[in-house]
Formats: sequence, structure tokens, C-alpha cells
Amino acid sequence: MVKLDRITINPEVCLGQPTIRGMRITVSVVLKMLAAEHSVADVLAAYPELEPEDIQQAMKYAAWVVSDQIHTIPAA
Repeated sequence: MVKLDRITINPEVCLGQPTIRGMRITVSVVLKMLAAEHSVADVLAAYPELEPEDIQQAMKYAAWVVSDQIHTIPAA
């Protein structure tokens, strides 16, 4: 089991989206910045309240979520 103690889900915060340590910074915002080719340093500069471990756990969370997804490819 992956340790994800920095990822929180609270229906009262950001409509229940996964956030970093209960702050109003969603995992998806962090991942979108990384996907847009921003560096970890860029993310930390944009959100100084974040720590490097927050970024690592956001990526681990994403990997954990998609690992349980089953995708089918339609027949050609």
C-alpha cells in the first residue's frame, strides 16, 4: 500500500476533490502543471506553501488511481 498521508479528501474542501494537506490546492492542479512541462521547482514557486513531498505524493496518488482503471480498446 502506498503511503499517502498528505493527500486529503474532504467534502467541505474543493467539492471533495483530493487536495494537498487539506489546503485548497488540488492534486489535479499540481498534476496539470507537471503535465504542462513545469518543473517541480516551478510548482513550488507558484505554491510556496507546498513541499517537495507533497508533489511526490500527488504523483503517487495519480499512479495509484489509474492503476485500478480497466480500459478496453474497441475492435477495429
